[in-house]
Amino acid sequence: MTSPGTDPRLRSALRRLDLRVVHRLEGLLHGEHLGLRLGPGSEAAEARLYQPGEDDVRHMDWAVTARTDTPHVRDVVADRELESWTLLDLSASMDFGTDRHVKRDVAVGAMVAVTLLTQRVADRFGAHFLHRGVIRRWPARSGNEALLSLLATVAAAPTGDDPRGGGGAGLGEALEDLGRTRRRRGLRVVVSDFLDTPAFGGEVSWERSMSRIASRHQVLVVEVIDPRELDLPEIGDVTLRDPVSGRVRDVRLTRGVRERYRDAARAQREQVRLALRRSGVQHLVLRTDRDWVLDIARFVIHQRRTAHRLSRHTPGVPR
Repeated sequence: MTSPGTDPRLRSALRRLDLRVVHRLEGLLHGEHLGLRLGPGSEAAEARLYQPGEDDVRHMDWAVTARTDTPHVRDVVADRELESWTLLDLSASMDFGTDRHVKRDVAVGAMVAVTLLTQRVADRFGAHFLHRGVIRRWPARSGNEALLSLLATVAAAPTGDDPRGGGGAGLGEALEDLGRTRRRRGLRVVVSDFLDTPAFGGEVSWERSMSRIASRHQVLVVEVIDPRELDLPEIGDVTLRDPVSGRVRDVRLTRGVRERYRDAARAQREQVRLALRRSGVQHLVLRTDRDWVLDIARFVIHQRRTAHRLSRHTPGVPR
């Protein structure tokens, strides 16, 4: 049997991903290789209030402290980190796609993009997978061989309908597991389509777990959507199947049905946006019909500019 590290197909796939993601991002980001999160490093970021028992006094910003008469520490952009963890949703709904890609491909690409960018500074990376109601853990490692093994693990996960009929763990339980088992502070990346979010009010089952993780870690959420999930074509009678539960239903796509569907989809996406905003996480939306590498680059550039503006306009922070 060929091991993941020597499988030429996986090596070729990783090489293509590296060329598509890292090389393109290098050009789009003009050669800047700042870390994607704050942490131990050497490049100064913004000052913030000192948290007793949480912050290292060696990071105290004495100039800002003297100006404001309040203890401040200065974060720095990470040039090295020990571990980052990704929660990748591999539920049956992630196998859907109607245009250039299926959602799973974009989700895996986003995970690899973040991993490759952080790996440039020798990070260790681990992953949790939510697949058919089961939470699976992949240990933190570093290097290309580890990344090949991670890709092999994802590639081995079966696609298609969930034989459990939607039973087992959901996104909320997967987030709880991630928060409970990975306590060391760092970067957490959550990649999902969030289709289990209610459209018109109701409790968002995963919001509380997301908020708890965000209170301790820096969290990047990647929401993956397909345009057909936002609007339906005018094609008459269709048979629709829920990939999670396996239920099948015949539907006539009249104008009224399409309008109600569009309103529900819009409301669901808004619920996701508001829940993530309340949780205090960074939110990136990737679509199967767009250039997701370009969208990642634009997101990173926007985050850098926002952090720079905040550091310039924070009271008491030297300009």
